Amino acid sequence: MTDYMVRAVAAKGQVRAFAITSRELTERARSCHNTSPVVTAALGRLLSGGAMMGAMMKGEQDILTIQVRGSGPMRGLTVTADSKGSVKGYPLVPDVLIPANDKGKLDVAGALGPGYLNVIKDLGLKEPYGGQTELSTSEIAEDLAYYFAVSEQVPSAVGLGVLMEKNNTVKQAGGFIIQLMPFAEEEVISRLEQKVASVDSVTSLLEQGHTPETLLQLLLGESGLEITDRMPVRFFCNCSKERVTKALISVGEQEIQKMVQEGKPIEVNCHFCNTTYTFTPEELKEIIT
Repeated sequence: MTDYMVRAVAAKGQVRAFAITSRELTERARSCHNTSPVVTAALGRLLSGGAMMGAMMKGEQDILTIQVRGSGPMRGLTVTADSKGSVKGYPLVPDVLIPANDKGKLDVAGALGPGYLNVIKDLGLKEPYGGQTELSTSEIAEDLAYYFAVSEQVPSAVGLGVLMEKNNTVKQAGGFIIQLMPFAEEEVISRLEQKVASVDSVTSLLEQGHTPETLLQLLLGESGLEITDRMPVRFFCNCSKERVTKALISVGEQEIQKMVQEGKPIEVNCHFCNTTYTFTPEELKEIIT
């Protein structure tokens, strides 16, 4: 497996952790949506974070959706993940071009601007569970950490990164989420804070050859790290012509009849993977019958 995620515990269960390498799925998203580098960086970070947050859910049918909305030129991103390592997502504006930030890096915060982050969990209950927080930095990783602290009351360290090639393809992508359990001791908390503060860049660690396992070893190795699970992760969209047909039916017979009368094929586009489905007037008549 190329892209994959690990789950782990440390400090005798006082810490739980996730780490991911996600170059291929981020490149697939870039290719599907033809995103500019700064949008690829933002989308790749959110896809990586979303995949790890999806793995926190227990049910096989559970679905997590993360919406980021900002006042900058990118306007926002949406990512959906399941509990089995499948994730998909799309940007509202794929081709944002803005100057680098004052550190000479892709200015994700400038492209997104101030806004909010919305997390929706569909756990098979009557109503999905949702939590919303303001964007703390609009850099994605810090925003997810802020969400965990405010909405779920779980102190968390989140590191996410995407490194681009000169030809604008994805060179590296990945990250980690480390969370403290309510009974974590002060010594464990202090040691983790020092380790996380020493990490300058996730992508530089990936460039050095670090894997999800060695990323966590670097951060939690002194705390008795135990890898509990490994799973492949992928960019996967479950759209199909059949599913799109069902969506068309929901618009109502009258609307479909108007499309038939125009006598031209119609195109329906999937937001998540950018696949276009074409329906001829004859196919639309079949849908009506």
